[in-house]
Amino acid sequence: MAVTTYIGTRNKDITASASEAILRGICPDGGLYIPKEIPKMDKTPEELMGMDYRQLAYEVLKLYLDFTEEELKYCIEHAYDEKFDTKEIVPLVKKGDMLYLELFHGRTLAFKDMALSILPYLMKTAAKRQGQKEEIVILTATSGDTGKAALEGFAGVDGVKIMVFFPEDGVSPVQKLQMTTQEGDNTCVVGIKGNFDDAQSAVKRIFTDKELADELEKRGYRFSSANSINIGRLVPQIVYYYWAYIQAVKMGEIKWGEPLDFTVPTGNFGDILAGWYAAQMGLPAGHFVCASNDNKVLYDFFRTGVYDRNRAFHVTVSPSMDILISSNLERLLCHMGGQDKTKAEMAALQAEGKYTAEITEERISGEFADEAETFDAIRRVYKNTGYVMDTHTAVAYAAAEKYRAESGTKNPMVIVSTASPYKFTKDVMTALDEKYAEGDAFELMKELENISGVAIPAPIRGIETREIRHKNVCEKDAIADFVKGWLL
Repeated sequence: MAVTTYIGTRNKDITASASEAILRGICPDGGLYIPKEIPKMDKTPEELMGMDYRQLAYEVLKLYLDFTEEELKYCIEHAYDEKFDTKEIVPLVKKGDMLYLELFHGRTLAFKDMALSILPYLMKTAAKRQGQKEEIVILTATSGDTGKAALEGFAGVDGVKIMVFFPEDGVSPVQKLQMTTQEGDNTCVVGIKGNFDDAQSAVKRIFTDKELADELEKRGYRFSSANSINIGRLVPQIVYYYWAYIQAVKMGEIKWGEPLDFTVPTGNFGDILAGWYAAQMGLPAGHFVCASNDNKVLYDFFRTGVYDRNRAFHVTVSPSMDILISSNLERLLCHMGGQDKTKAEMAALQAEGKYTAEITEERISGEFADEAETFDAIRRVYKNTGYVMDTHTAVAYAAAEKYRAESGTKNPMVIVSTASPYKFTKDVMTALDEKYAEGDAFELMKELENISGVAIPAPIRGIETREIRHKNVCEKDAIADFVKGWLL
């Protein structure tokens, strides 16, 4: 059974095909699109075990998209090609007593490449299927990784402009340079004087501004999103959970049908939600641990049922998780409680900054790790195995240890490794030895290369010498005006 209809999280009468949902990005009322019914995997374990990543991607994505076989295979073949530095696209490696799903072998060295390598092809195909003539304007808020991956995917694509907003003082030096040195006449990068939540909220308001949408449509533009609020960003992430399970079976870690747990470093809740969708499709996954850093709004939610963004915002060493409004949680809320409850919860979040929800999903729980625990995890794993993790992966590792201690589970655990340590070189090296705390992030790359045995990835080698092409900075309340100024 393939998905034929997507519905809104706040109003089930808002409907769209997959192509329409991908192009719109967000529902007219500010809600998100979810499948009316979650499809079931229609291939046997034996069939799945014989597939490479591209073949597996086809079998998953065909269940969610209204594309022809030819269209979908074209998108997949062009997305998962030589831009990844490893033949298997996503390696699963065992170090010590944990399995690591390395999602950082694409051009931007982060897991966002897995979805944003294919989204431009999905969007162009969807536009063709819908007969859309307007130029697509991608608006994206980023906490560090989505921005560069989206820029890399859409730069130079005909019929598309892309604008990326990031917290000026809330990303790593490498993340910032990856964005501000981006080439492409159709790209625009803007640092905002605020945090990710400020950028994301502003972008969502723009999507529901009908007056602005009408004005831009007259000029031949149409908004869409590359954030995981777009269903076209979310569904490709389901693939790598199936892939991880298949590889774990091949490695002898489990037999098909046995539970495999996942710990996911989480900010906007899209990555872990993709795993939950895989489980609903029939993947025999075990438990999902939602790992938070000091901005532990999700940890508190899964512990208490109260989501409360009214708290201090922490700038941490795992900046891609520095989020207090986790947009994709809305999708899980809707699956658990329906549209009426979700609409009320989102209204309460908007008005009061918090809501209470009944958590009926027992396969997800929350854990968190502070900065000291994150650094300790990096240090211990390197000492015991020689493996170097980035700061986000280390949050997940520390959270996984806590979950295992609390639950007593003996299930094998996959740490979803979302970024290369080279994106956060200074913090990783400081975790390994405090003598590096005053070092230069770019000079320390060579030291990291020496101790890790992993060469500095080509996409960031010498990045500190590249021309800075984007120097835009704006106030958090001026984002809409900046968008209009750039386009009109």
